[in-house]
Amino acid sequence: MSSVSLAKWVIMVKNTENDLGLQPLAGLMAGHGFKPNDLVRNSTEQLSHKMVSRAAKGRRLTPKIQHKVINALNKASGKKYELKDLFNY
Repeated sequence: MSSVSLAKWVIMVKNTENDLGLQPLAGLMAGHGFKPNDLVRNSTEQLSHKMVSRAAKGRRLTPKIQHKVINALNKASGKKYELKDLFNY
């Protein structure tokens, strides 16, 4: 195996590990009529539109970012969601 093909294989494997498909968060946001901007505005922490969009699309996030998203959704919705309610990984 050449070094170029090995590098492409590593990138492909990393991408499949990080892309986990549509998350329950996307359904919850749609159910409440929220866009990423609504969570960003309700966040008391540094949360970006990109973080929220990645969370909904199923990109693997760090636990710190997951908790920022949960806190923003809880504040915006007035409900108490947990990790297992928003993410299936």
